[in-house]
Amino acid sequence: MEVQDIVDLNTVKTKMNAKTKDEALHELANELLVNGYISEIDGFIKDIYAREAEGQTGIGNYIAIPHGKSAFVDKIGVAIGISKEEIPWESLDGNGVKGIILFAVGNDNEGANSHLKLLALFARKLGNDEVVSNLLHAEKPEDVVTAFS
Repeated sequence: MEVQDIVDLNTVKTKMNAKTKDEALHELANELLVNGYISEIDGFIKDIYAREAEGQTGIGNYIAIPHGKSAFVDKIGVAIGISKEEIPWESLDGNGVKGIILFAVGNDNEGANSHLKLLALFARKLGNDEVVSNLLHAEKPEDVVTAFS
């Protein structure tokens, strides 16, 4: 599995309007809802916040990877948001975020396996400063996929 295999251009938003973490999560969850990845926004977001309570998802370098296993996930996917403005977020380096990768995975055994594979796949890519820079400067969804290639 490669990043380009899992990223749906319909769930990539390169000009986010969110000013807060909650607005950002709702904006991206809405993309997942209208594209058939999740069945309900509120329940899904609640599950994401339950995971957020366990530890920071701001991994530094202006990137956050919110995730959590949820019964409201119909199919595994990701929503990616890019903001020109820094959004306040708890992170390892104390900075806010400009790039958000929201994972949608079910809470069954298949979801647990996929969850770990997705996190590992994106974490490897996000460890590269050039990938992160290209991601944060993406102007359109295709640029996001190219950043990870």
